[in-house]
Amino acid sequence: MRRELEESLDLLSKEWDVDPIIRNFILGQCDDVSEFVVKVKDVIFHIPCLTKEDSYILWKCYWPDCHNCCNRQGRLPLTSDDLITIGKSLKYKQTSTFIKNETNIATWQENGPSGNTNTIMTMINLKRKKDETVAEDGTHIPCRFLDEKGYCGLHPGRPGVCYLYPFSSWLENENGKARVHATFQFTGDCPGFYLAKSIDPMKNVLLDYSKIIYDYNMSSNRTVRENFGFVTMNI
Repeated sequence: MRRELEESLDLLSKEWDVDPIIRNFILGQCDDVSEFVVKVKDVIFHIPCLTKEDSYILWKCYWPDCHNCCNRQGRLPLTSDDLITIGKSLKYKQTSTFIKNETNIATWQENGPSGNTNTIMTMINLKRKKDETVAEDGTHIPCRFLDEKGYCGLHPGRPGVCYLYPFSSWLENENGKARVHATFQFTGDCPGFYLAKSIDPMKNVLLDYSKIIYDYNMSSNRTVRENFGFVTMNI
């Protein structure tokens, strides 16, 4: 993982100025990291804070000058809503045919409530290239729907996970109520991270993303904190 991050950051540095402090943080070389927690609408955001720098790590998007998140796409998990929306956008009459032709399906077992490995989990991923194989899942591949100017051919019906970037999100059960949490993904591919003395510069971004993140989680059967969301479906 460390080597992959270094390679991503080296590529990023060829076109963008990467703050050395941000780079060290992404590579896990900072020993002064704490977490600032703030609730915005229905989402609890976890923002990294560097105590020695007395600064928060914040983010802004440089699109259309940057579309690295699409050029170095790692995975495009689909929600139930995505399957219907994107299937229609690609002119499929049946969702099952869309899944067969345009997605890869990853399946694994997960521990159930009793600790037994008896729960089968399924993640449906949109193919980032027409002939993408299951073995290529999780590797960096340019998305086939991205044009030369950085526009998405599926927009505004692109996968919900694309709207989330660079956030990842997860659900927690708090007294029987689903609580949505979110934090940044640090893949080394985004030039938008910067240091600030307060979170004020990002308040409007957090406000906008709170609805996006909440709606995404409510349309997914389940999400995981470590990286990506997934849906469970019977196919």
